Amino acid sequence: MTDYRRLAKEGLWSNNMVFAQLLALCPVMAVTSTATNGLGMGLATLFVLVGANLIISSIRHFISQAVRIPVYIVIIATLVTLTDMLINAFAYELYKVLGLFIALIVVNCAILGRAEAFASKNTIWDSFVDSVLMGIGLTWALVAIGGFREILGSGTLFANADLLLGDAFGFLEVTLIPDYRGFLILILPPGGFIAVGFLLVAKRWIDQRLSKDNKLPQESAGCTVEGHG
Repeated sequence: MTDYRRLAKEGLWSNNMVFAQLLALCPVMAVTSTATNGLGMGLATLFVLVGANLIISSIRHFISQAVRIPVYIVIIATLVTLTDMLINAFAYELYKVLGLFIALIVVNCAILGRAEAFASKNTIWDSFVDSVLMGIGLTWALVAIGGFREILGSGTLFANADLLLGDAFGFLEVTLIPDYRGFLILILPPGGFIAVGFLLVAKRWIDQRLSKDNKLPQESAGCTVEGHG
């Protein structure tokens, strides 16, 4: 029986594509100058990841082991092409911002990795759940990095969301610091490395705190047993 709680923990936190596996760093550094860009890239990758997992899981018994990797790549490339065309048609402003990095989803090792490690060995439903959780984990990481850079760089959050993602996302736009001069370096490419570095440190610190908190009850229980004996 599949442990969905474990899948959720791994996809969203402990095995996060960006903060744990350090994958997809090309779009992370290039397109996360704002939270809006990060959200758009995350949703595009989520669509490809879910589609690839569903298709590969459904045909896994018909794919020869000798040619499975080329087949996976063809499926992923087809979905990326479809995603590229859909964004171009319905979110052209976002398409202009993301540009080449939509096509580069094909070479995202995380997508091929989940196809090989999970979708090719599990049921359609389990593969769907895994891909959704992994995709959401990637999306929140991109939004967090973009938000970090945008807030400190320009004092806004989800700027131009209505323009890039559509009118339905207009409610996300917030000006946190009016007339803020900002740190230009955080909006420029080096800002991606700075943001990832700080957020990685924050995640490691949280993991260490959680690890200590989990050990304390066990140590207390051990002391109680020894004293009782």
